[in-house]
Amino acid sequence: QVQLEESGGRLVQAGGSLRLSCVFSGRTFSWHPVGWFRQAPGKEREFVAAINWNGGRIGYADSLRGRFSVSRDSAKNTVFLQMNSLKPEDTAVYYCALPRESSDWGTEFWRYAYWGQGTQVIVSS
Repeated sequence: QVQLEESGGRLVQAGGSLRLSCVFSGRTFSWHPVGWFRQAPGKEREFVAAINWNGGRIGYADSLRGRFSVSRDSAKNTVFLQMNSLKPEDTAVYYCALPRESSDWGTEFWRYAYWGQGTQVIVSS
């Protein structure tokens, strides 16, 4: 069984920065990529970023590239999402997720079998 827990979300002013963390349990998942997604009220869940097991492969949503960056501390089963120059439209619940297989990679939410509860980010204008 795997558990994921996000943290770091809070209210921040536009232009500010936040770093979200995702800690997951389960040694067998250390080799899995981790994805970040977000869901704003009334909108579909959307891909934010993904990182493979050693940080050698990283992907971003095109619209977020340059403002967001993802990193990983594999020894601690922790993944970070650094968000800079935040905008009100970044307001959402942010989730981290793991795919079922270590070979899975992609931006589609259906590829990911295990999800955290999410952390709320609110960006005020």
